[in-house]
Amino acid sequence: MIRKLIGRVLKLKKRHGGGRVVIPAKRHGISRSQLPSFALKTTDRLQEAGFEAFIVGGAVRDLLLGKHPKDFDVATNATPEDVHKVFRRSRIIGRRFRLVHVLYGEEVVEVSTFRGSGEALTDESGRIIRDNTWGSQEDDAKRRDFTVNALFYDPAREEIIDYHGGVEDIEKKRLAMIGAPITRYREDPVRMLRAVRLAAKLGLAIESETRKPIRELAKLLENVPAARLFDEMLKLLFSGQSWACLMQLRDEGLHHGFFPLLDKMMKAPHGEAFLRTALENTDRRIREDKPVSAGYVFAALLWLEVLDNWDKRKAAGEKPMLALFSAIDEVEAVQEEKLAIPRRYGTAMKEIWTLQPRFEQRSGIKPFRLLEHPRFRAGYDFLCLRASVGECEQELADWWTAFQDADSQAREAMLLRPQAGDATKKRRRRRSGAKQGDASAADDGQ
Repeated sequence: MIRKLIGRVLKLKKRHGGGRVVIPAKRHGISRSQLPSFALKTTDRLQEAGFEAFIVGGAVRDLLLGKHPKDFDVATNATPEDVHKVFRRSRIIGRRFRLVHVLYGEEVVEVSTFRGSGEALTDESGRIIRDNTWGSQEDDAKRRDFTVNALFYDPAREEIIDYHGGVEDIEKKRLAMIGAPITRYREDPVRMLRAVRLAAKLGLAIESETRKPIRELAKLLENVPAARLFDEMLKLLFSGQSWACLMQLRDEGLHHGFFPLLDKMMKAPHGEAFLRTALENTDRRIREDKPVSAGYVFAALLWLEVLDNWDKRKAAGEKPMLALFSAIDEVEAVQEEKLAIPRRYGTAMKEIWTLQPRFEQRSGIKPFRLLEHPRFRAGYDFLCLRASVGECEQELADWWTAFQDADSQAREAMLLRPQAGDATKKRRRRRSGAKQGDASAADDGQ
């Protein structure tokens, strides 16, 4: 009992700051040569200008885990104005947290000034809404979220500076909050999402004290701007472990804050299989370094709810395409109360959905026109996803697989012949269109 109590006290001391520890290269194993040139140029030039500069956070963590970081952020004692003077091709961004983006062609290095330990401006729930007080490296480490993210790597000396036992936590595959978890989650509720994402992505176990308050504080996400929630959602979906992340979010009750339709979709016919297949396909493409469409992923996440709504409207007598558009509008309205999907992704998502009924039209000129649609490939991939879990006929997906690869003559032979009733209806539409002076209007269909 006493040993457990001592252990908990020591862990608490570590999270609140256990002193500066310098770890040499022979122990941590990271060499300067592992860093890209643009990251080295940033730290070198700041140090040459008389400032401290370190690679910080996720890049150091990932290198220690044997992973290849996507981003290399820098922390320094230089103010944003100082950094901007050192780098001609840079810009100061942000109001809540002022940062500098240093530009190297297509590469961007985010440079932050050491945050101070003074009081930040918060709202009534404790969420930090502005924090531009500068301080020391130790202050900055204390302000970071998890111990594994509070590591500073000096490329000049090839040393890691660790204030909170982050290296030990990485070795033990543990994710622990710096400071009191309840306070830190109130300061920034997105940290709860980040805890789940990092644990699932990196294979870390969330330390018990860090995990305990998450479910009871999940409602704090309702106070987070939609843009920040969407950014975190994208990181989750493109983490390479999106299915594991989503399931852990559900286990912790965090999905209610930005994905309220998840529970219902998981219970739908084919629901779990559909979502799991879609996200595991996305994870595989990310691991293979292939491009992934955010619009496609969101289309998969919300499709089953659209489909359910669409079926109900058709059963009530609405015309199929009008029913589909109405179903889309309704689902989007529900989802956007929590997570506003930017228009560029929403447009792609809706086009993928509205293409699905067009794949059923396999006669006349319509299949050829569908092949020319700019979203054909995404729509076809989505059709194959639906077929793979039994949500639509596999024969339909197989037909389109063969049709797009066939030559002109083979395509003509593959076309389905319209039934007698369809031909009569088509002739009537043409006569009606001709009276209005637009004989081609009926053929255009959708």
